[in-house]
Amino acid sequence: MNKPLKQHLIDPEICIRCYTCEMTCPIGAIEHDDNNVVVDASKCNFCMDCIPVCPTGSIDEWRVVHEPYSLEDQFGWDELPEQEEIKGTEGDAEHEALDEEISALLAEAHSGTGGKAFAPASAAKPAVNMYTLGKPATAKVQGNYRLTEDAEYDVRHIILDLHSLPFPVLEGQSIGVIAPGIDANGKPHLPRLYSVSSPRDGERSNYNNLALTVKRDEQGVCSNYLCDLKQGDEVQITGPFGATFLMPDDPDARLLMICTGTGSAPMRAFTMRRQRTSGSRKNAMVMFFGARRKNSLPYFGPLSKLPKDLMEQHLVFSREGEKEYVQDRMRSEADKVAELLKDNRTHIYVCGKKDMESGVTSALNDIAKAQGLEWPTLQSQMREEGRFHVETY
Repeated sequence: MNKPLKQHLIDPEICIRCYTCEMTCPIGAIEHDDNNVVVDASKCNFCMDCIPVCPTGSIDEWRVVHEPYSLEDQFGWDELPEQEEIKGTEGDAEHEALDEEISALLAEAHSGTGGKAFAPASAAKPAVNMYTLGKPATAKVQGNYRLTEDAEYDVRHIILDLHSLPFPVLEGQSIGVIAPGIDANGKPHLPRLYSVSSPRDGERSNYNNLALTVKRDEQGVCSNYLCDLKQGDEVQITGPFGATFLMPDDPDARLLMICTGTGSAPMRAFTMRRQRTSGSRKNAMVMFFGARRKNSLPYFGPLSKLPKDLMEQHLVFSREGEKEYVQDRMRSEADKVAELLKDNRTHIYVCGKKDMESGVTSALNDIAKAQGLEWPTLQSQMREEGRFHVETY
């Protein structure tokens, strides 16, 4: 019998099929079909380049095996197999050493990311990967509305009608959009992911539709495609994706939402869900929302009309009035943030540009320290309890 070996795998239930790992792998050990993204055990050299770029932690999976799972095995999985019982052999010492090496590499690769994410304990079970690149769903554009007045910052609210097509999607999940045409290599465009900005029962309650919040990127093939869509156009979509960045269904849970720009999409979905199901619960939702200017902040008008009892809002602008970022306002509202950090009903959500992470982390660290708390310890505890979530891009 072969000595046990460690095999790198990807969890198909959590993977959102963004293909970032495949594009990052320097030796071509990661590939995909219409169903799954997989790792070729004969090529993988444990370089760990793919670990820090994965937005969900789905790629941080390992199994000790006597015979590695084949690509065919992995392409057919709906979920990861359980760890086999590996009997003690002379290879155990080598296996334990390999664990230590991988643990050290993972610790370095995960520095700053917080580790693997978990869904809230009370979250609804999400449907994942119902529609794939090979078998996408077809939605029809119900509306395409510009949200911002800033001429340099075109953000759209796009409503997609699914008609009678089953497409269950939870708040915090994403869908893939397939732009028509081919890329520079002559291949069809891969799906681009967009967070859904409407609640599970639709943009309009009990209608089978969903909404996206899309910022036009001058160089972005898919964002330009979406922003130019007209009512009645058909769109090919995949998903839904995502099994951890979900909201708790517990009505007593408190939400601390920190976002910038189109990172507001899932926060809008959370807010609408709460508004429709739980009503106003004082101090249950607090949001720090950053933009360049008031006229570049998506949903500024609707936000200003929300009942104050439903959500405490802190809207900050980096290029208007006194320059301010979300982390600056968090510090000025340290008492409020600290009170939330000390409440074990609190769930934290951070969503927006990647460069916001360090500032938000620094603010949380300082606020926690002032209360005699260690943020890294608290962050780890909250993450393992499904109460700390980051989705940045």
